[in-house]
Amino acid sequence: MATNWADSGLDLHVALDPHRKTGSLEDALREAIRDGRLAPGTRLPATRTLAADLGIARNSVAEVYARLVGEGWLDARVGAGTWVRERPAPAFAPVPQARVDRSTRFDLDLRGGLPDASAFPRSAWLAAVGRALAETPTDALGYGSPDGVERLRAALAEYLARTRGVQASADDVIVTHGFGGLLGLVARALAARSTPGASGGQAERAPSGQGAGRRVAVEAYGHVSHREVLEAAGLELVPLPIDADGARVDLLERLDVSAVLLTPAHQFPTGVPLSRSRREALAAWAMRTGGFVIEDDYDGEFRFDGRSIGAFQPLAPERTVYSGTASKALSPALGLGWGVVPAELRDDVRAERARTGGATDALAQLALAALIASGGYDRSVRELRRRYRGRRERFEELVAERLPDARVGGIAAGIQCLLELPPGVTEAVVVAEASARGLRIGGLAEYAAEADLAADAAIGSSGRPALVVGIGAPPQHRFEQAMAVVVAAVDAA
Repeated sequence: MATNWADSGLDLHVALDPHRKTGSLEDALREAIRDGRLAPGTRLPATRTLAADLGIARNSVAEVYARLVGEGWLDARVGAGTWVRERPAPAFAPVPQARVDRSTRFDLDLRGGLPDASAFPRSAWLAAVGRALAETPTDALGYGSPDGVERLRAALAEYLARTRGVQASADDVIVTHGFGGLLGLVARALAARSTPGASGGQAERAPSGQGAGRRVAVEAYGHVSHREVLEAAGLELVPLPIDADGARVDLLERLDVSAVLLTPAHQFPTGVPLSRSRREALAAWAMRTGGFVIEDDYDGEFRFDGRSIGAFQPLAPERTVYSGTASKALSPALGLGWGVVPAELRDDVRAERARTGGATDALAQLALAALIASGGYDRSVRELRRRYRGRRERFEELVAERLPDARVGGIAAGIQCLLELPPGVTEAVVVAEASARGLRIGGLAEYAAEADLAADAAIGSSGRPALVVGIGAPPQHRFEQAMAVVVAAVDAA
């Protein structure tokens, strides 16, 4: 039974055997102390209180306490109470020393896609939480729409239209737990539509060949975790090569797929945008075949050269699932993502959400809506854009000064870029050198969907091995140090 120990401020689950209440209480307390649920110094309830809570005699509780005091588990003093005794480790049991392994312990992190956690606007978020709680009626704190809080969906529809050109109303928006949550729902919806007899979709509704319903194209380089989400839903992945104009969407028809997952504004991790002609070709493919485009607009707000690339979604809104998150502009810790889901797929996505029972924190949604309404979200984006622009420029300067045979690739945008390595230098050696210096970084090959395809998917004309350098993660005061380690690792390779 669950026991509320009000006078000690402690809740603890105590399972009592109705046939041996006293003995089972003793066993339960001893086990709770042994496994740490009752920490040293924790004051236990008075015998009268605990007896009333458990429905047993007070003398039985007193007997258990006395026995545990005698064994050294508890301490007790008349008038002071009973508490868990400090139990020093036996002299014959030395504390094991952790082995220091510099290959797995990282003082600095330059993986791609990680934002600067120290930049989180704490004061603005705290004020937004206060406004949300003050303005939200009590009835809005109950069970709400599985699509998300209406106030946030309306704020997102306005924000996305204003900043990314997305065509959406509040009814088109679904709030999820990050991009992964949305991608999982969409993947399962696509798989269900390809199953004969499934509601919302049939195999014969696939865009082209008989197997197309479960075939989904992905970029040749990208997040391993995203590919795993798609595969977990039972989808077959078909990699698309990448060149200087982005993903080879001209191959979609030949590959016979029903959907494609893309990062059109700033391909992750190579940093190239999908060219205008390929955007137009992609929209034509989607409208002609009935295929779906899953657009991951993970850092579209962060372009530094003044030539902002809008979302792809307006070119084919009826065939595009547009997605974004608060992870880069605010923090991954919020766990808030959103999708603008086209009408044909929306009920299928909602059905998958109903099956999983997943709901997103409504209070966090209300706070984000308040932050957007106050302009705080825009201010955070502008500040981070300024910060990341400075970091990108500084990195380019450092490479030009110290690594003249290397090259920084990808457009001036986002929170990662490519460092194309000097001739004869391999990714694996540089990664190992960086690891030995306490820096975590990845080579481009680590993001490849298929090893044999990666060799044919060279970026630009060099085709060199490259590092994916995340300029976002280090706090501001350690950025120069992190960049110096990258240079030292390449020099040593």
